[in-house]
Formats: sequence, C-alpha cells, structure tokens
Amino acid sequence: MTAFKPQQRHLTIRGRTFHFVSYEAQPANVARGQPGAPSMWYLMLEGRRCPALAYDPKQSLTDLDEALQAWAEDNALGEDRGLPVEASQASPPAVRRTSNWWGPS
Repeated sequence: MTAFKPQQRHLTIRGRTFHFVSYEAQPANVARGQPGAPSMWYLMLEGRRCPALAYDPKQSLTDLDEALQAWAEDNALGEDRGLPVEASQASPPAVRRTSNWWGPS
C-alpha cells in the first residue's frame, strides 16, 4: 500500500488567488462520536479549511483545475454583477478639532 501524498493547487480566478490542499481520508472514531471523512480537496482560508471536492488520484491536473475553478466560482465567489470598479476613492477631508471631547480647553 502506498502512502498518501498531499498535493497543493494554486489557482487565480477573477483576480483572486485560491489555495487548495488534498487531505487523506479519516476513519470514523466511534469512541468520540466522530464520523469518517473521505479523501478530499480543501480550500485553505485564513488558517481554516473548507471541504471542496472529493479527491481522485486518477484525475488529470487539467480536469482537476477545471473542477476546482467551477467549485470556487459556485461557492467561494459572489455573483459578478458587472458593476464598475472604482479605481480609488478620495479620502474624506481631515477634520481639525480645536477642543477635546471633554469640551473646550
């Protein structure tokens, strides 16, 4: 039996970078009441992982990237409403305070 070798895929979709990692299946732990989990691809977000797709070692990288991209567009990205993106917004003018919040000095 061969050991499971985790894989990583980095995809850029609509200007955002997504990091996917494959994890080995976890057997159920009856003593703790934890169900088992199959081998899966997970989306890594801020130190957390979100289950994405079932892991298939026979899947080609092209098919895998397409499946991960489709999953990300359906689940991780909001609708692209075609709204114009503003290049920058001017910051509001600075307000000069002549007194502190307790009242005039």
